[in-house]
Amino acid sequence: MTGPFLSLPQIRNRLILTARAVLRDHRAGPDGRCRVCRVPECRVATAARNVIDTAAEPRPAETQADDRLR
Repeated sequence: MTGPFLSLPQIRNRLILTARAVLRDHRAGPDGRCRVCRVPECRVATAARNVIDTAAEPRPAETQADDRLR
């Protein structure tokens, strides 16, 4: 649970850490199926990868701030 006292970067980091934990649990086994869901294409792992990919993208405000520093 996140409290109201956390900053946006802290919440973002917690989302990433949670998504990584989910990927560790929902990785494919030797038979190519998810170890938890027992399906070849695990929706939970796909959602966790999407969270990580989205969080890793630079936000427009960050790129603008970088441009102003140059």
